[in-house]
Amino acid sequence: MQDTSSLFAALNAGLPSIMTGLTLSLSLIVAIGAQNTFVLRQGLRREHVAAVVAVCALLDMGLMTLGVSGLAATLGDYPRALNALGLAGAAVVGWYGLSALRRAFAPHAMQAQLQGEPQPLGKTVLHTLGISLLNPHVYLDTVVLVGAVGAKQPEGTQGWFLVGAGGASLLWFIALGFGARLLSPVFARPSAWRVLDLLVAAMMGHIAYRLWAQSTVF
Repeated sequence: MQDTSSLFAALNAGLPSIMTGLTLSLSLIVAIGAQNTFVLRQGLRREHVAAVVAVCALLDMGLMTLGVSGLAATLGDYPRALNALGLAGAAVVGWYGLSALRRAFAPHAMQAQLQGEPQPLGKTVLHTLGISLLNPHVYLDTVVLVGAVGAKQPEGTQGWFLVGAGGASLLWFIALGFGARLLSPVFARPSAWRVLDLLVAAMMGHIAYRLWAQSTVF
């Protein structure tokens, strides 16, 4: 009984960090890009969907963990440096939010190409790794940006932050891959992306403000 109470107390303390990780990860990941288009394409083709989803989600989780743990360990004894990184992260998140706001007024649609011969599992996995790891933005988003926000979480809640961030990534790729045939008509409509980009802009703005507020200006 006491262990259960302790677990609920820890979960309650970590809930704000879970939600921060969840909203930040979703805000970063839902933008149209090569990775999302590839996952959607595989889902529509029903070809190695589980493997593609697993690779994308595990890569995100690994890079996020590297960013949060690495930055926290490296900068933990240098609060001013951590605050400076937090302010830089707030600026980047704010810029991402403004970019999403601009996209909302220039709507677009996701196109998933279905042409081509079926590919073996190994080649599909390599293609997924290439699309994910050869994009420099993935390191800015997961290692630097998510790492900066995660390292600024209250002591003892960084693990909960990763639960939220990694969980959001996993849920998104599952929805995109296995729900592709249901989601593709929605994503094909520019109005759907306008709403999504407005939500992303709002979430990014909130996270940028919280990150700025947590960082000491010096």
